[in-house]
Amino acid sequence: MSEKKQGVRDEQAPQVILAELKDSSGKLWGVVALDSKQFSTGSVGFYGNGKIMNPANPAAKYQVGFNLTLIGSKGEA
Repeated sequence: MSEKKQGVRDEQAPQVILAELKDSSGKLWGVVALDSKQFSTGSVGFYGNGKIMNPANPAAKYQVGFNLTLIGSKGEA
């Protein structure tokens, strides 16, 4: 029986990343906090979701979701 080889890890990564969403003119639409996570696939990275709005039209709200996966973090069987 072979052991599963652990994938890449980033020991310097923070626990939380803040993602700022801006339009091409630099206007801020919103900020979403991404928490560190181990995904069900075995990969690691960051995950977050939230709502943002168009600063030119506050009635226009958007739902956003992020998955940031560390490349090579899943490992091998």
